[in-house]
Amino acid sequence: MARINIADKRKVALVAGGAGFIGSHLCSELLTAGSRVICVDSYLTGSRANLGDLLEDPLFSAVEHDVCDELSFEERIDCVYNLACPASPPSYQADPIHTLMTSVTGTANLLRLAERDGAVFLQASTSEIYGDPEEHPQGEDYWGHVNCTGPRACYDEGKRAAETLCFDTLRAGNVDARVARIFNTYGPHMQPSDGRIISNFIVQALRNEPLTIYGSGLQTRSFCYVSDLVDGLLRLSQRQTNPLGPVNLGNPQEFTVVKLAEMVLSMVRTKSYVVHEALPEDDPQRRRPNIARARELLGWEPKVALEEGLSQTIEWFQGELASARLRRRPGSARPQAQVAALRQDY
Repeated sequence: MARINIADKRKVALVAGGAGFIGSHLCSELLTAGSRVICVDSYLTGSRANLGDLLEDPLFSAVEHDVCDELSFEERIDCVYNLACPASPPSYQADPIHTLMTSVTGTANLLRLAERDGAVFLQASTSEIYGDPEEHPQGEDYWGHVNCTGPRACYDEGKRAAETLCFDTLRAGNVDARVARIFNTYGPHMQPSDGRIISNFIVQALRNEPLTIYGSGLQTRSFCYVSDLVDGLLRLSQRQTNPLGPVNLGNPQEFTVVKLAEMVLSMVRTKSYVVHEALPEDDPQRRRPNIARARELLGWEPKVALEEGLSQTIEWFQGELASARLRRRPGSARPQAQVAALRQDY
């Protein structure tokens, strides 16, 4: 994995959304590289449990703060990583206005912080900006096919606006802003109830519940293991010159939802079976990144095969669910909100 170069002084990295799924892995890699790391998180969807042993590291600080509110630090920041936004449909649709403002106001606040310190700024954007794409695979030059008034728009349009802020700030010469368009990512630290397809299937299989496929299951996705994704983020933030455009980060291998369900059922000892439900509004039919730009500019491509990544993710969820059973009082029911979240979009 790419490492931060430590020269005359220790680099200081701020990770907004650092207690989230991807953010916590990024914090860990930055610490391993020798950086001082400041994690900023509102804990709306992030979890202190994701930070684990990082909290014991003297080079690590965790600050509870919503990036929609202005923030400042006495330390000079060398790099700002903005991952501060709910990323799963149940989470970002729970408070859509706050989701939108996290991408707009939150990004603006963090850009001002980067401008103050002359820091590199890395924006975690998303493949959702391509919407239900009419171009396949999706390259960075594709403008997308997004329903700007639908139930997913708070996330899709928020991320598109955040990209606009980044590139306008870059063109003005104020901040060295870079944008990564992240495709479906999975691995340890995902929330069991986050409503994403891999966590849904694994949790349902481990609980001997039906695996819920929305629609025919012939729609496709591409799945990138979290360690590969973090490697790409670090390479993009460390690149000597700005790419002057967004960079797709994702695994270009494409799988149908049905195929993924079959893989999970074959890897988990379970009594589960597949059921089909109605397809949610604006659900993309095909999703696969063109990563030629990442290969050329960053020397990056995914290394972890889906089977290997699923095995590690299943093992992690087994431990999480076992711990949850130990914490749950005898006879207590699973919270209804968690049940509902499992039935949400991918």
